[in-house]
Amino acid sequence: MRKLAVLAALGAVLTGCAGGSAPSGSARASAPAPSPVRSTAPSADATPAPATPTIAPGPGGLTAVFERGAAAGKVVALSFDADMTAGQGPRAARGERFDNPGLIETLRALKVPSTVFMTGRWAEEYPDQARAIGGDPLFEVGNHSYSHYAFTSPCYGLPTVDEGGMLQDVRRASAVFEEIGVRRTVPYFRFPGGCYDDAALRALAPAEVTAVQWDVVGGDAFATDPEAVAAQVLTGVRPGSLVVLHCTRSAAPATEEAVRRIVPELRARGYRFVKVSELMRDG
Repeated sequence: MRKLAVLAALGAVLTGCAGGSAPSGSARASAPAPSPVRSTAPSADATPAPATPTIAPGPGGLTAVFERGAAAGKVVALSFDADMTAGQGPRAARGERFDNPGLIETLRALKVPSTVFMTGRWAEEYPDQARAIGGDPLFEVGNHSYSHYAFTSPCYGLPTVDEGGMLQDVRRASAVFEEIGVRRTVPYFRFPGGCYDDAALRALAPAEVTAVQWDVVGGDAFATDPEAVAAQVLTGVRPGSLVVLHCTRSAAPATEEAVRRIVPELRARGYRFVKVSELMRDG
């Protein structure tokens, strides 16, 4: 229930006056059984070999879903959602900050490989930061849709993309990354709110992406106590875990300080930090 409450809170801040209420249960469908991992050749601007792994579509051609690694070693992947909806430009113009450059600098200072899932709208609002993140070999950039609208309903009050527009929304984000010059993009997609069903998985099949979820929710949405966020992550992490946190200062103001606590403690426990691509490759 803690996970649902956290995501519901984040959905509320991202939608503003969009309306709607948090769902009483998860909107995610059961993931299809993944086929063996395959690798895709990197583009000229991508991180050099080894090639970026993906998971082949499941039964019925549904986009595969990856939630955690299967490696026995003590590895963990931190992922950060850079959320901004298609309609939040006026809020940004009034000074609301949907970015968190301090968090990115902390990850650099601590030398933590990470995966950042950006919405296209976020990249448009902060093109210099998007380019800098994509140009840094410490990071890789995944697709978090253009609009941050839900791909199934209900989903924590988020507006919904109709099935016919889902593929276009994902491709629009990719086009923004290309136009801005965001490098080191990977063929991974994270559903807004973590909400999906079979119809969404089927709609995204032509995009040839792997949907990336998580097994540890950071609990940083609206959190003001970094100790509580750190404790939630440290309690949940197991070998092969994939953690979801946020790179949105107005919605998750305690994240940077929480990371300063999480990273040294996990390293003291023997964990090594990896990007999602490495977690998927090893698992």
